[in-house]
Amino acid sequence: MATATGPELLAREIVQNVEKVIIGKTEVVELVVIALISRGHALIEDVPGVGKTMLARSVARSAGCEFRRIQFTPDLLPSDITGVSFYNQKTSEFEFRPGPILSQIVLADEINRATPKTQSALLEAMAERQVTVEGVTHRLADPFMVLATQNPIEYEGTFPLPEAQLDRFFLRVRIGYPAPDEEIAILNNQMLVEPIDELMPVTNPRDIVELQNAAREIYVHDLIKEYIVALTGATRNHQDASLGASPRASLALMRGAQSRAMIGGRDFVSPDDVKAIASAVMAHRMIVSPAARMRGVDGEELVGQVLDTVPVPGAEVGGPARG
Repeated sequence: MATATGPELLAREIVQNVEKVIIGKTEVVELVVIALISRGHALIEDVPGVGKTMLARSVARSAGCEFRRIQFTPDLLPSDITGVSFYNQKTSEFEFRPGPILSQIVLADEINRATPKTQSALLEAMAERQVTVEGVTHRLADPFMVLATQNPIEYEGTFPLPEAQLDRFFLRVRIGYPAPDEEIAILNNQMLVEPIDELMPVTNPRDIVELQNAAREIYVHDLIKEYIVALTGATRNHQDASLGASPRASLALMRGAQSRAMIGGRDFVSPDDVKAIASAVMAHRMIVSPAARMRGVDGEELVGQVLDTVPVPGAEVGGPARG
């Protein structure tokens, strides 16, 4: 294993800082931090009250980035997200009033309570890191990340996210209920103060960009790339999938595996890095066939089957040879 480096220590510090608020969910916190380091966006899906919004706020505060929150509601308009141009009578010119999407870390809270038209206002921002308002393009900040929360689609008053938007989320995580001892720790933590109010940044936007650049330097063996492509290809050919993982999922698997390797203090990607993030990266991008849904099969189960069937590369996928 490579010696721990500055980027690795900083990434771990972000995870540990968020865990001061989000107790007992190390894997979930690491996945969201992996998305941040990989220049991706994260969808946090779960039932109300398990800490979705708190997780997003904790990551934003720990990263020291400018943070804006958009509360998605059925009457939210696309211009409420991107901003509007208005005529200034004093200057006799049109001026742009930026919307909350022009920030560094944006919380799209309860995203599936807005109509599909409003949800689609995020597509350009998430994919191209820019917004176009009345023909004028506005670049977004760097770093830029959308952290979206949503309730399960069977809940009243929700609109399912379109496939094109789901594909733009780097990964999806579910927090789940805490274990009894963890829930007691949550009660104790909030007896006198809200932990989020005392959470301090451990880094800044410039360091986040350096982390992102450092992650892309992590070595990926050709066999690992072949393994990633075999996994996504297997989802497309799976008998229970109407739609498999896209090439964007292959790229996300590689980038996420690089970030996970860096957090682990290694300068190369291992098969375990790919397997650890496979479900979070691919499951939400898949459409399960109607017959499989009738049997209770979901995307996570299909990804699990694919991981069980696709051969894993051997020990020769270690770091690059050094002269």
